[in-house]
Order: sequence, then structure tokens, then C-alpha cells
Amino acid sequence: MTDAAAQVLPSACPLDCPDSCSLDVTVSGGRVTRVEGSARNPVTAGFICSKVRALPEHLYGPERLLHPALRVGGRGEGRFRPASWDEALDLVAERLRATVERHGGEAVLPFCYGGSNGYLSQDTTDARLFRRLGASRLARTVCAAAAGRAYAGLYGRMPGVAPEDYVHARLVVVWGANPSVSSIHLVPYVQEARRRGARLVVVDPRRTPLAGQADLHLALRPGTDLPVALAVHRWLFESGAADLGFLAAHATGWEELRRRAEPWTLERAAAEAEVAVADLEAFARLYAESSPAVVRCGWGLERNRNGGSAVAAVLALPAVAGKFGVRGGGFTQSNSSLWDLSTEDLPGEPPAPTRIVNMNRLGQVLTGSGEPPVKLLFVYNCNPLATMPDQEKVRAGLAREDLFTVVFDQVMTDTARYADVVLPATTFLERREVSRGYGAMVLHDARPAIAPVGESRSNHEVFAELCRRLGLEREGDLDDADALASALFASSRRGDELVAALAARGGTVLGYDEAPPVQMVDVRPRTSDGKIRLVPEDLDHEAPHGLYAYQGDPATPRFPLALVSPATNRTISSTLGQLYRKQAALELHPDDAAARGIAGGDEVRVWNELGEVRCRARVARDLRPGVAMLPKGLWSHNTLNGATSNALAPSTLTDLAGGACFNDARVQVEKTG
Repeated sequence: MTDAAAQVLPSACPLDCPDSCSLDVTVSGGRVTRVEGSARNPVTAGFICSKVRALPEHLYGPERLLHPALRVGGRGEGRFRPASWDEALDLVAERLRATVERHGGEAVLPFCYGGSNGYLSQDTTDARLFRRLGASRLARTVCAAAAGRAYAGLYGRMPGVAPEDYVHARLVVVWGANPSVSSIHLVPYVQEARRRGARLVVVDPRRTPLAGQADLHLALRPGTDLPVALAVHRWLFESGAADLGFLAAHATGWEELRRRAEPWTLERAAAEAEVAVADLEAFARLYAESSPAVVRCGWGLERNRNGGSAVAAVLALPAVAGKFGVRGGGFTQSNSSLWDLSTEDLPGEPPAPTRIVNMNRLGQVLTGSGEPPVKLLFVYNCNPLATMPDQEKVRAGLAREDLFTVVFDQVMTDTARYADVVLPATTFLERREVSRGYGAMVLHDARPAIAPVGESRSNHEVFAELCRRLGLEREGDLDDADALASALFASSRRGDELVAALAARGGTVLGYDEAPPVQMVDVRPRTSDGKIRLVPEDLDHEAPHGLYAYQGDPATPRFPLALVSPATNRTISSTLGQLYRKQAALELHPDDAAARGIAGGDEVRVWNELGEVRCRARVARDLRPGVAMLPKGLWSHNTLNGATSNALAPSTLTDLAGGACFNDARVQVEKTG
């Protein structure tokens, strides 16, 4: 029996995923009852992930924050009393004012990341507030920092191959990505390419679903992507497969790249990565001989000390091998640069020249590193206790009695349990949001499907109100979503065209007319000279030992296992983690489990000098020997002792951009029960 009063409304998912799905949202009696995929974004193709289909439970589940609350128990206990918005905002404004007066603006640290990924919910009124306070600035580097720096350095963020064009490839290389859980709409295009005769190579320490179907799976030791990519470069140059004519016309630094790749023979790289020399040579030969060939460069290979150089080396392959200029040839990293929308002027305030805090060092900063000490932490669009490295240090910092913490979120997160004030935020279904894909070439303008649940409020509304309460409001400030959206579209050279197209097409437009752009034909490098820069001077100076310099494995006899923490199909980073209640398991290769007397289902302790996690074990042949796996996105309820893989992740930084080195965690495991 159908509900005659139900409406199906258009929307779009802005969460941290390349696919940027268009949605059909069923609303009955003012409540969302169903969320499904639509065809407005053709990449969505009418289906969506199980995570987003569970949004009604996220909206109305017991963890949803329905009103402001003030802490009444000890930090971390999660005990709060209800408060009105006036009481909560008065307290937050008073503490912000007092902190700035007593300790200076840099004692305030706003902490946010990609919990929204929309244009209107970050870097608008929030940035205005914190800039006018003179707060510390946050380097948002926990993900995509090293890869983004390498991509911009080599190509100036030239848009890549669209998912739709993978069907034209004769070779698909998936390097450091697992689309089966983090970009599910790419998978049908890869499968269609294979039905048309394409070969598939997957480079990943685990046998992911696509790796299980691949013609060749290179199960590298974590952190060795750089020497493997350099060895392929060396082989291309030595065998005569490098496209020297293309390089001479369209690239700089290729001679220096060749020189830096010279030490990495196939034999040496294979030994370092612990793969067969024959497999590495087969990959190099297959790549050279296949056209079109496309490389899907993910973010897994950036999560270690060599991350920036590794991504640069992989992204350089299509240039050296001459794979551009044909449909389905080239690479995909991020396609968000297809859109020229800018939030730079939306705050109405230029950036303050205050200190920059790398978010990967949050634990160190909160426990005493840096001056002035952070006295007020304002968390939104983020759950740092579940997502930042060196988790136990972050926990210790949040437990400080002299730290005032505000958490503005949709649900009661692990971080929120340590807050002094909790503020309820709207989801993207309860407010307007403009968002774009960074895989799919699509732009959305989604209007609210329902009114805010409970007393939840949008980000732009709350930060604008705090500006008013602190006397920081100025004439001409943009406060509401419509005004911010208008200014956002005005930043584009074709803003009026986009507004008209969005209105005519149900809030979704594609970034191309008849067919996606072809690299080096329709889109070209956005570097200063219009050329591909294979050894960019700025990156070479930034990398501690120079670009493409390899740093060895941090394993020690005491901690010999590499711990990786990939995404799963249950959460988007840690978003929606409250919906997954099961206990997580540490996966071990059978050889590593047997050497430690561990069987599936045993209680184990996995530890290093930073902390320990207690959980169950699972014996898994999908891992290579020497590698253990505990996924990212877990919350405290998913393990036996409340710690997650982040408790074992170092706060060391990647060679470029100060990114996170989660896959440099080296651990030991023992049976405990």
C-alpha cells in the first residue's frame, strides 16, 4: 500500500565520495522515509551505496542530537543536560570572548574537515567568525594533501578521465584505490571495459574485489609504491617505450625524472616491494603496449612517508608513456577542478596572518606543543577522536580540564562525549547545499527535503549568529544560504548559465555538453607555462630529500607488521559510524596468524609505542604476509577497549603537504584470550 501523501523530492549527496550521487528522497508527513538513487547524475545510474540508503536511521536514530546540551558529568562520560540555543550560544560567545582577551585569538582552534564536502557548510560564515577573532588556522591535511600537492605540481589540477570514459580503455590500472567500497559507480564502467576486451591491473597490498578479478594484482608492501612507479619509468625509457616526442613538446623535467628513476631497476624495486620481478615487468610491458590506458590513482598510496612522491611518480606515467590525447587514456585523480566556483570571498574577511596548526598534530598541540596553548577547541564537520592520528594523545588533550570544547554535529560522536557544549547540526537533507563531484563531473544545487529535525541548525546560521553575539557582524555580511549560493555562483565565469541550467535540470548539471573532456585535447595542464612539470621545482624543494627520494620502511624487529586502515562499505570516514554496532576484527594473513598462534575469533592485542587496540582476529588470505588490517572509520564501540587503528597511527607527515602517514603504523599482535 502506497502513501498517497508521500512526495519524492530531488536531492544530492555531498559526502566525501567521488561519485556525488543524485538522489530521490521520499518524504511523508514531514519525515524522510526512503532515500534512493536517481538518474539526474548519469554516473549514479539509479543506485546508491547502502550507507546513504540508511540516512533515515541517521536522521531519526537515538544518537541524533535534537537540542543544544551542556556537560554535567566528567569529560568523556557523555552526560549532558538540555539547554536552549540562547543559553548555549551565550556561553560559547562568552568563552570565545574571554579566551581571546586572556590568551589571544590563536588560543582558539577551529577544527573541521570533510564532514559535509559542500560549498555552503564550510569556509563561509565559519571562516568569517574565526578570521575576525584572529583564531589559529587549520591545515586540513588528514587526507588528499600529499596527492593534491603532487597533482597540482605536475598538472595544475588538469581535470582527469571521467568515469564514463573508462569503457574506452584497453587497460585500466587501479592504483591505491578500492572503488568497490569508496566509488561504487566506477566499478560498472571498469567491468564494461573488461567486457570490451580491456585488461585490468590492481596495485594494492590487499586483494580487493577488483584485485580478485584483475589480470594482474601487484600486492606491494605498504609504502613501496614510489620505487615500483620509478622502476616502470626506468623500463619505459630503457626499452624505448617512452614517448620522447610528446615529452619534448609538452613536458619539462623529464630528463631529470629519468635520471632519478635510473637506480630503480625492476629487480631492485621488486625486492623492495616484495613482488615478483616477472609481474612487475609484465605490468610495465602491458602499460607500454596498451592504448587507451587509464590510471585511477587513489589516495591509499599517499598515506605514508613517501606519499607525495609516490603519487607524483604514478601521475607522471601517462606523460612518459604517451597515453594522453585519446578518449579513455590518461589518469584520474580528482576532477573537482572542472568547476571554477570559489568560496574565497564568501567569508567577507581575508585570512588572518595567524599560526597554522597541522590537523595531524592535534594530539601534540592539545597536550602542550606550541604557543600559545589551545584553550578553546571548536569542532564541526569532523570527529577528530575517531579520525586523527595518535588517538591516545588526542584523547588526553580532550580530557584537559582547562580546555573548553564545543562540538557542533548531527549525532553524539566519540569527540562530542568530551565536549563542554554540544550543538545540533542539520544534515544535507535539512538545508540547501551546493556540491560537486571529484570523480563524477557533476554539480548539484540541492534544496532542503525536510525541515530541520528537532532544534538542529545549519552551519552558516550558527556561525553568523555567533558573529552577531560577539559584535563582529559588519554591513554586507552574507548570512543565509541563498545569499551565499548567489555569491558562490557569481564567482564563476559562467555563473548565470549554471544557475539557469540547475533550475532547468532538477538541480544537477554535468560539466560537459556531449562527451567528457579528453586530456591534452579538451583540457590541458593549468601550470604557469601550460606544460606538464615532471620535477616541479617547488615540490622538489618541499620534499625533505627531494622529489622521488625513497624513504625506507619504518618497521623494527619489535614492531614488524604494517598496519593498514582502508575504507569500508559501512562508513564515510567516520560519518555514520554510530549505525555500525558490530565488533571490528583485525585481519591477519594465515602465515602471520599461525606464527603467533592466533585463530579466527581469538581475542588479540595489537600494539606499538603509541597505544593498543583489543579486538577479535580474522584470518584472511586477501592480505599479503606482513600486513595487518583494521579499517578506518571505527568508533569506540567497535573494539573491546574503545581504541581504534588511529591509536596506532603515528603523527609523522608525508614528504609533501604535511599529510597523514596512517599506513606507516608498524605493530605487533598477540593472542590475549
